Amino acid sequence: MGAAAQTNPNRSNPEGPRAYAGRSDAMALATEIAEARSLDPAWVRQWVGQAQRLPTISRLMRAAPRGTPKNWRVYRSRFVEPIRIRGGVAFWRANQAALRRAQDEFGVPADIMVAIIGVETLYGREQGSFRVLDALVNLSLDFPTEHPRAGERTALFRSELGHFLSWLDRSGTVPTAPLGSFAGAMGMPQFMPSSLVRYAIDYDRDGRLDLSGSATDAIGSVANYFKAFGWTPGMPTHFELSLDGPGLDMAQLLAPDILPTFSAAQMQALGARLERPGQQHTGPLALVELENGGAPNSYVAGTENFYAITRYNWSSYYAMAVIDLAQAVSQAMG
Repeated sequence: MGAAAQTNPNRSNPEGPRAYAGRSDAMALATEIAEARSLDPAWVRQWVGQAQRLPTISRLMRAAPRGTPKNWRVYRSRFVEPIRIRGGVAFWRANQAALRRAQDEFGVPADIMVAIIGVETLYGREQGSFRVLDALVNLSLDFPTEHPRAGERTALFRSELGHFLSWLDRSGTVPTAPLGSFAGAMGMPQFMPSSLVRYAIDYDRDGRLDLSGSATDAIGSVANYFKAFGWTPGMPTHFELSLDGPGLDMAQLLAPDILPTFSAAQMQALGARLERPGQQHTGPLALVELENGGAPNSYVAGTENFYAITRYNWSSYYAMAVIDLAQAVSQAMG
């Protein structure tokens, strides 16, 4: 039984260390969340107070030092490698029926679903060992102030803590039971609480949602997430291109970042030479730039499906790793 399916044996009398219980800012946040979400204030204060202060979480959330070069090839090698490819084949074979059903129902290719779960948790083997309660309270109250987006990120984690507490209240889950990443992501697909509430589904239809122990629930939830973010069945994720056309305008091509903005004809006019499949694409495209340390950058033309993958993790490097792992596993399947 996954942590998300456990019930609270003694909701009103939690036990254990209360590192945050004596902090006025923690109690103020608990009261604020309780009022905003119509929760029992005493219950919320009890559990927020029980969260343990873990400096490791703040350290892990610190941004990379300024000037640290990005390297797509190094990043890719962490995920597109033999262990994840073999694991992807085994996961696919073990869950063929669920993957086929989700592909038919939501339009998301099986290899993309497999790759997401492979990148996130090595097919469920590495789901995280932090108590989600600890992670979210730490990041709501002690987010590293030196982070360039500290204010924005603190607000995000406070919102996630509110979603988490609301879900606990509705489901009767033991607040200290769910385990996940240092950022509070849970289960095989590493859903944050807001995503769990909005997109997770009981896809094996056994009457309980279990993203930690049910591969079928994880598969259906990933597919449902992508459908909600506009995945278009049959559309490629990207097209190859070269940047040696006349009148190359890199500033204009990169201005929208990875948001698909240009038609194929517009990209061509700005100096991006698309190969024939890209030239025939009728939807908007974005120039996706991937840095390679000191080597020349890599570029592709990303479609709206590429952008959909970045809604799962807002990184073009992440999206390309998922795409490349999906292709590698699909090829290994034969």
